[in-house]
Amino acid sequence: MRRVNGLATTLSRAIANGAPPAAAQRRLVQAGLFSTFSSSNNSQGFAQSIADQFRKASPSVAGGVAGFSAAATSLAQGAHAKEPVQSQKFLPKDVVLYQYEACPFCNKIKAFLDYYNIPYKVVEVNPINKKEIKWSDYKKVPILTVDGDQMVDSSDIVDKLFQKIHFDNSATDSEEERKWRGWVDNHLVHVLSPNIYRSPSEALESFDYITTHGNFSFTERLVAKYAGAAAMYFVSKKLKKRHNITDERASLYEAAETWVDALKGRQYLGGSKPNLADLAVFGVLRPIRYLKSGKDMVEHTRIGEWYSRMETSVGEPCRIKE
Repeated sequence: MRRVNGLATTLSRAIANGAPPAAAQRRLVQAGLFSTFSSSNNSQGFAQSIADQFRKASPSVAGGVAGFSAAATSLAQGAHAKEPVQSQKFLPKDVVLYQYEACPFCNKIKAFLDYYNIPYKVVEVNPINKKEIKWSDYKKVPILTVDGDQMVDSSDIVDKLFQKIHFDNSATDSEEERKWRGWVDNHLVHVLSPNIYRSPSEALESFDYITTHGNFSFTERLVAKYAGAAAMYFVSKKLKKRHNITDERASLYEAAETWVDALKGRQYLGGSKPNLADLAVFGVLRPIRYLKSGKDMVEHTRIGEWYSRMETSVGEPCRIKE
């Protein structure tokens, strides 16, 4: 209970004081709410960055803030036409994803696994104590184990799995595919957080999903929904300013239209079937699709048809229910 009370106090002070210290702002903005992760192993992300700053101010609540902020990187939701995995090529016996249900980067991994029809188990990590990944030196999610071998960083995980599936040919990213995977990491992710926390009501909507699907105790869930939503509402304004976003929805719509233009009339960027860039965009957008921001995006842009095709291509989850 002391942890929860401390968390509420710290969040209140953070909100009252407005912006975090300049150094904290730089780290927060650099990572962004959804972080970038393709070009560096240091894919810490917004959740850990903000947690580090709160840890300096109040170690007793660092875990709580880390957890709520980590879960806040998130939110989610697919029917055939999958890419079959030939059993003679890659048929792992045990695939386990350590995740936050709402995390977009975890959803990126799930989109890949679902598309390639690879069954996997899920371990929901408690974002406060992270006890489920205490065995690992890597303290961020997603973590994927494949027959006991650990993989980390969402883009690296996708690349390694893709290579395992296509090991007998020279299938590699095209220049176009690399460009748009980079666009996802360096631009699209920065547009999302100012949108899902744009208003108090949208912040509450986001945290309602987070606390319902995340691994929280009853008391943590209660505090996280309201204190976390309030904190992230203010943090999102700092991120909006840092990324020169004047209108949250306009930036989201522009990003969606930019992606549709990149398709150049094709069903997918990959042509007749999705490539890794398609899966990256879909994975990152998947958590927000059925929030208000995602509904607005589909209603006011041309992305809906592509997204529906992706839902069909990615198909039903291959998650193994335990």
